[in-house]
Amino acid sequence: MKFGMNLLLWNGELSDDMVPVLESLKSMGYDGVEVPLFNYDLDYSSWGKKFVDMGLECTAVTVRTDEDNPISPDAAVRTKGIEQNKRALDCCAAMGATHLVGPYHSALGSFSGAGPTEDEWKHGVESMRAVAEHAGSVNVTLGVEALNRFECYLLNTHGDSARFAREVNHPNCRIMYDTFHSNIEEKDIAGTIRGAADMICHIHISENDRSTPGTGNIRWKENFDAIKEIDYDGWLMIEAFGLALPELVAATKIWRRMYESEEQLSRDGLAFMKSEYAKRWS
Repeated sequence: MKFGMNLLLWNGELSDDMVPVLESLKSMGYDGVEVPLFNYDLDYSSWGKKFVDMGLECTAVTVRTDEDNPISPDAAVRTKGIEQNKRALDCCAAMGATHLVGPYHSALGSFSGAGPTEDEWKHGVESMRAVAEHAGSVNVTLGVEALNRFECYLLNTHGDSARFAREVNHPNCRIMYDTFHSNIEEKDIAGTIRGAADMICHIHISENDRSTPGTGNIRWKENFDAIKEIDYDGWLMIEAFGLALPELVAATKIWRRMYESEEQLSRDGLAFMKSEYAKRWS
């Protein structure tokens, strides 16, 4: 098992200001970080070298918008979505990220007023298959993310995302399991994890209020017991949000600070994950 921290708690983009944060996370005992990919024009090859020098591995997360929505009825918009996802994959390859996760299957926070149509589902699968082929060529695994009903409408449950990935039918297209979204949408946590076991390649550890894991109402025992049951041994990546990213407020709905400091959240969150791991895997 590897333990990681999503950098969205601090910033939406890598910069020199993040170096002390990265060094701190490494000193705490983290194996790696999840890098926000919203700006595809950075020198990610240089950042990859920095990660190696620090002894940190990395994964990455990105999103799509209305302008590049892979399920749009407009073929030109869908094509742009495919190309932007491919650009994100190229950034991953440049910095050595093993996985690209996130809700890049459709536009984040955009709603039609109804559930997905057959055409939207078809467009999504076709778009993702093209992206998966590129992922295979650059040796990056896609971890498609289901979001709760308040953040998207294409994939709301992990059963949805697992079916979606199976229809994409490419070895580089898998799904991410997220404890926050699961807490909202899933009736049977263990059954959900077992049912998607063949597709899960990445896990987000996220509390019900998006703050310090282990301090809220997520059914952690059910989650970790099932994760152990399916013999998962990939990343356990903390995803927590604060007020650092105004551009994500509309999607994450974070209006107040719910932790003492980013350092406190990171330190306590890592201790929590390792404690749950020790109970089951040691």
